Amino acid sequence: MLLAVAALATAWSSYQAARWNGEQAKAAAATNKARIEAVRASDLANAQTQVDIATFSQWVDAYARREGRLADFYFKRFRAEFKPAVSAWLATRPLRNPDAPLTPFAMSEYRLAATAEAARLDARAEASAAQARSDIQRSTNYVLGVVLFAMSLFFAGMSTKLAAPTARKTMLVAGCLVFAGAAAWIATSPVSVSV
Repeated sequence: MLLAVAALATAWSSYQAARWNGEQAKAAAATNKARIEAVRASDLANAQTQVDIATFSQWVDAYARREGRLADFYFKRFRAEFKPAVSAWLATRPLRNPDAPLTPFAMSEYRLAATAEAARLDARAEASAAQARSDIQRSTNYVLGVVLFAMSLFFAGMSTKLAAPTARKTMLVAGCLVFAGAAAWIATSPVSVSV
């Protein structure tokens, strides 16, 4: 009886180990996708920041040279996300106020949607990476279950080959104990089923 039940338990644990490997692969793929998207969003934010720096530098230069038309030209071309920071910075009167931030980039109003998107995607990538780690552990636990059930099969099989009744009973009891412990542990493990 132990041979039959342990063989079924070994097959079940093997199936679950393979299923959790598949779950881990899906989570790892989601992690990679989110990380790639996060890098794209971060690259976009960096490019937008460079555009903001370049137009701001040109505007400051035109303003310092008192070229009003040129300064207005650059000001009108500030990106929509940058204008609130510039306006808030100008409200601090940076030419007269020594406590004013050095640039609009130091203002809390300077926020890029692409930076927020990159952070959101990084958080999503970390969540799916944590899921992948959890799935790897579950797969490993089921592999250990396979090993334990195989041990109980070994003890049960060996018990039929021994001539001495005490040795047979000892091997059978050892097989039953290993099986019972492994079965109780595996019974509390999460299950993944493919339909």
